[in-house]
Amino acid sequence: MGKPLPLISNNIRKLRFHHNEMTQQELADNVGVTRQTIVAIEAAKYSPSLELAFRIAHVFNVPLEEVFIYLPDHDPILKQA
Repeated sequence: MGKPLPLISNNIRKLRFHHNEMTQQELADNVGVTRQTIVAIEAAKYSPSLELAFRIAHVFNVPLEEVFIYLPDHDPILKQA
C-alpha cells in the first residue's frame, strides 16, 4: 500500500511569492507559529487548525478557499459512504 494522498492542498507558497516574496519565517511570525510548522503545512504533511487556517488567509487577505483546497476524492472516509 502506498503513501496516502493529502486531503488538503494549499497555495501558501504561491501566495507568499505574490505578497512581496514573503518568507516562511515572516508568515510564521505573522500567524504565531514556527517556521517548521509553515514548512510542514506547505508540504501537506500537516493540516493546520481551523483557527490557524483563518489566520493564514487573513494575512494574505484572501478567502480561506483560496489558501486551502479540500480534496474529497482522496478522502477514504467519503469513499466508504
